[in-house]
Amino acid sequence: MDQTLEELQQRLQISIDPALLLLALTHRSFAYENGGIPTNERLEFLGDSILGQAVTVKLFRDHPDLDEGELAKRRASLVSSVALAEVGRSVGIGPFVRLGRGETLTGGADKPSILADTVEAIIGAVYLDAGGDAATEFVLRLVAPLMSDPARFGAAMDPKTSLQEVAARRGAAAPVYTVAESGPDHNKHFIATVAVGDLVEASGEGSSKKQAEMAAALEAWTRLNSH
Repeated sequence: MDQTLEELQQRLQISIDPALLLLALTHRSFAYENGGIPTNERLEFLGDSILGQAVTVKLFRDHPDLDEGELAKRRASLVSSVALAEVGRSVGIGPFVRLGRGETLTGGADKPSILADTVEAIIGAVYLDAGGDAATEFVLRLVAPLMSDPARFGAAMDPKTSLQEVAARRGAAAPVYTVAESGPDHNKHFIATVAVGDLVEASGEGSSKKQAEMAAALEAWTRLNSH
């Protein structure tokens, strides 16, 4: 096995076919620059479904007191791109993603959308190689930090509201967002910056204005709560 892939498997605490893991790490930008080889998008599609099912069952069993609306809200937060990107960063997936030159130069290894998609693709790969039980165990291990830390979980659910609440508690002005966009209409990329008075300034990226603002808010919230 390639040493790089072996290191990633150790980080993720999984043991699957290296070829399947390599496919899960192959972004479309890399595939395009290398003769149109297969991408991780089919695995991402599969992983998204496995992720949703595992999280839904876990929430249903662990929270018999919550109604359908609250369960749906919590599930949406745990499977959101913002939350999955945080998961991807926490286990250090970024440097292992196979990206094209353009994506590499623009910091693709840390883009929330790419990290989130790669996490889902790896979940799909685990399911195909090791089966449903192993994939469910893998998912729950990945999202455990969000589920076990109520404050962090709340921030991932609604980072903009959580950041506003922190600002209010510290007597700071309300967060102010600025957003820049680039790329063609069919493939827009957004970078948001949020400032909370003199307390903190942070940025985030995404494929929509909302996603970028959420990523920026979560980064700012994380910094404020680490002090």
